[in-house]
Amino acid sequence: MRLFREHVLSPIGTILLVSDGKALHALDFEDFENRALRLLQRYHGPYELVPGRIAGVAERIAAYFAGELTALDAIPVETGGSEFQRRVWRALRGIPAGSTASYGQVAAEIGVPTASRAVGHANGANPVALVIPCHRVIGANGGLTGYGGGLWRKVWLLQHEEGAEAGPLWSNAA
Repeated sequence: MRLFREHVLSPIGTILLVSDGKALHALDFEDFENRALRLLQRYHGPYELVPGRIAGVAERIAAYFAGELTALDAIPVETGGSEFQRRVWRALRGIPAGSTASYGQVAAEIGVPTASRAVGHANGANPVALVIPCHRVIGANGGLTGYGGGLWRKVWLLQHEEGAEAGPLWSNAA
């Protein structure tokens, strides 16, 4: 499989995009690029990455960071993954910007209310961060749980989506 790779700048770090020209297969932060490439291999098998511009995605990412919070909603994705993971990821795309849901709420949404732990695993294996907004999932007690791009980015993204002034950037936060 031949895939195109592009890097775009954002207020919270450089973002890696990978697409087949029709749908986004990966979106992750550059400092987690190895994770993104492992997930690509897991979900799609062998692939070749070549530099290329991915039509329209960089502009939608820029719009999102400029405050147009629904700009990412229409980006087509091709995630691979198990049927359960794809159900979780579809549910995550239904969480509106400025809102959060617990793992248990997502499990109930997909019809498996006892699967909050499995939802957490699927959430952590999301290959298309931001577009599939795994940062909007929180613990049952309302606390923030981990985030593949770093917890500081999750905090920043949630503040951004709430319309609050996103905090300063720091690189060594948890």
